[in-house]
Amino acid sequence: MARRPPAPVSPLPQRDGIDPVHVRLPIDEPWPTVRAYLEERYGTAAGPGRIAAMLDAGEFVGTDGPIAPATPYRPGGHVWFHREPGPPEPVVPFPVEVLYRDERIVVADKPHYLATTPRGSHATETALARLRRDLDLPRLSPAHRLDRLTAGVVLFVADPACRGAYQGLFERRETVKTYEAIARHDPSVSLPTTVIDRLVKDHGRLDAYRVPGEPNAESRVELIETCEGLGRYRLAPRTGRTHQLRVHMNGLGLPILGDPIYPELLPEQDPEDYRRPLQLLARCLEFTDPVDGTARRYVSGRVLAAWSDPAGWRG
Repeated sequence: MARRPPAPVSPLPQRDGIDPVHVRLPIDEPWPTVRAYLEERYGTAAGPGRIAAMLDAGEFVGTDGPIAPATPYRPGGHVWFHREPGPPEPVVPFPVEVLYRDERIVVADKPHYLATTPRGSHATETALARLRRDLDLPRLSPAHRLDRLTAGVVLFVADPACRGAYQGLFERRETVKTYEAIARHDPSVSLPTTVIDRLVKDHGRLDAYRVPGEPNAESRVELIETCEGLGRYRLAPRTGRTHQLRVHMNGLGLPILGDPIYPELLPEQDPEDYRRPLQLLARCLEFTDPVDGTARRYVSGRVLAAWSDPAGWRG
């Protein structure tokens, strides 16, 4: 099967480190005009008259310039536009630390509560958007992702020509990722241990869960030390399923402190309470550089709050 050619470079600039939306017009069901397609796909969400107003203002752009209300539909064509700005996002009051930077990569130490990339209601307050703005690297892209509530080491790619090489490290499991977590200490749980099972995360459902079948998730769990009824654990995931470490720790009877989903789903807080973050940290990332062969190792400088104040986290 022939591979679809890459999309052309967007004619619209980023806004606050956020790329414009890119739409490739379907080839199997043509519409009379681009406007007709946009109205069908986005009209309900945008509201009455909004698509027409954006077209009149030249806010939809194709490869040949702004799209007019009567522009004919071209199957396989490209359209770009910026999403309507929503309510101001709450500012996550913690910095993104840069551990390393060169012409190809940026290694960041992400704080809790900051998403890695734009998703849902989190757009400008993400590690990617912040780094694009702060480092003046508009073409920066993630090589992998951490959950929003997880802190620690994240690799970004600064040179678009190298993006596939670094992303491929994670796809082929050629990186070594080590996490730390704080949970209660239970001497009856035999450690170290390796948890192997099959995890599923349904769209629209917050939690991941175990199902019978061929395993797709593997984690090594070790106890590093104990203090005042809590344990500090080293977690080594062999795979990268959504919420994998959180589900595996919970399955051992050792739910990670500060987890709003496992063992039970807690109500969302508005505004978010930053005082008790998920006690999970991507401590170390190791890999052989796919471009120059250098052995690379990056370590987070963050300290999990529960280990600094065990008494305040017990119970």
